[in-house]
Amino acid sequence: MAWSDKARQLKGHLNEINWYLYTGLVFLLIVLMTIFLAGFKLNVLLNDADALPIEAVAVRGERLYTTDSEIQAALQELMQRSFFSADVEEVQEALESLPWVYHASVRREWPAKLKVTLQEQHAVAHWNGDDWLNVNGEVFVAQSHPTINALPMLSGPEEMSAEVLTSYQQIEDLLSINGFKLASLSLSPRHAWHATLDNGILLEIGREDKMSRIQRFINVYPEITKNDKPIATIDLRYDTGVAVGWDDTKTESRH
Repeated sequence: MAWSDKARQLKGHLNEINWYLYTGLVFLLIVLMTIFLAGFKLNVLLNDADALPIEAVAVRGERLYTTDSEIQAALQELMQRSFFSADVEEVQEALESLPWVYHASVRREWPAKLKVTLQEQHAVAHWNGDDWLNVNGEVFVAQSHPTINALPMLSGPEEMSAEVLTSYQQIEDLLSINGFKLASLSLSPRHAWHATLDNGILLEIGREDKMSRIQRFINVYPEITKNDKPIATIDLRYDTGVAVGWDDTKTESRH
């Protein structure tokens, strides 16, 4: 009888343990389900553009060429998302895809605003006809604008844009302090330099010693102009001296 009582007691303890275990598992399952449902509802809410729409986009930065309508068109699709689901990197990429935008920074501002700071391209020269160079010598493609058509015309191999711009600045500095203005500069595929002054004179500079050859032009120019004949070209590709090409068409028209 004693053994039978102990067996019954052990069975009762086991039943009690099983009950606690089942109750605990059910409670844990309920907690997990609650967390899952709450997370699901929160995710739906955060991605619901109707519940948390982007109400405004504040744009800062000086803009000369980028219009509000261009910005609105670039962000039209992204604005359909909610405040939290909108990817600021995608917004930044969309804005930087605009022709005259060099850099864009984007951040969220609670409760429903995106703050955008734009930095536009600073064009310093035309490049290979239709493109532009910025202050860093980087090529970018954008529509023409009447306020900047007077920029110098630079050309050359695509990978040499920064070097061409640097050479233009060096040559222009030397010419300007001596009363000349450089209108265009080109670098041929064989790395020969050609420059045109604003008075139409073409300077054949060649591949080497471009700055010393420009200085030689400055030195001999007063002597060349004593002839009082219109100049077409000045070839500086000599160790000493220059070769002058006269513009016969202008000479004929004058007489």
